[in-house]
Amino acid sequence: MSTQQDIVDSRVSPLAGVFWMLVTGLCFVAVTALVKFLGHRVPPAQSAFLRYLLGLVFLLPMIGTLRRAQLTPKLWTLFAGRGIVHSGGVILWFYAMTQIPLAEVTAMNYLSPVYVTLGAALFLGEKLAARRIAAVGVALVGAAIILRPGFREISPGHIAMLFTAMAFGASYLLAKFTVDGTNPVVVVAMLSVWVTLGLMPFALAVWVTPSLQELAILFAVACFATLGHFTMTLAFAAAPMTVTQPVTFLQLIWATALGALVFGEPVDIWVGLGGGLILGAISFITWREAVLKKRAITPPDAATKV
Repeated sequence: MSTQQDIVDSRVSPLAGVFWMLVTGLCFVAVTALVKFLGHRVPPAQSAFLRYLLGLVFLLPMIGTLRRAQLTPKLWTLFAGRGIVHSGGVILWFYAMTQIPLAEVTAMNYLSPVYVTLGAALFLGEKLAARRIAAVGVALVGAAIILRPGFREISPGHIAMLFTAMAFGASYLLAKFTVDGTNPVVVVAMLSVWVTLGLMPFALAVWVTPSLQELAILFAVACFATLGHFTMTLAFAAAPMTVTQPVTFLQLIWATALGALVFGEPVDIWVGLGGGLILGAISFITWREAVLKKRAITPPDAATKV
């Protein structure tokens, strides 16, 4: 008779996990490319708002689950707080896309799991062992290599990405407080609703009338972002994150190639080196947690959270 562990092992497919993570990477690179192609005419806050507003169509299948959900005042507060924090991160991400190359946005986005690791130690009581501290240090060195303060100008876009990664890390930590209290579908839906509401006043303050082409691009952004999160879930279900996490480095390669070939952005070897150090540190943390099995792994989701 098969044990429960045998059943779980039979569902693990490393090749499927790698495949779905490859698809995830392509989806999120498509998101960044479309936002880059959108350009400067539509303000970042409005672009972010329209992306989420148009994406609400994907919540229609969740209406039944949302109506049955019994949410406490604490959960409503957490959802609202997460929506506000995530809204700030999304605005900053859209702004950074108009200021710095695709490769730099992608590489600096890898910092989110580092902030999650630090936040989990400070607010969730997770142990920050010497190896994790060393890995965080390596990731910060990677960020310094990308920015190279004193050797080149640090633009507002770089500063925006530093705070973007921080905001997305905080958003994930707030999500950890909600997943135990309600259905994960509700958590995802509430994020979309609250971020749309959070972005609305900022969008209205800078509103310009978008063209049909701009609306189509932003709807495509919503489609690719939604598909990316779905395929990422499939990847995590098919294989351990120790298998799928290193594959996310391909996002940086694809973003660098796309930036150079389509947008004429120079290839910066330092960005690749710094991004590699950050992702290597994240992968090490994931691997160590999987080996030790002392507690649930804090998922090092390095994907774009838009």
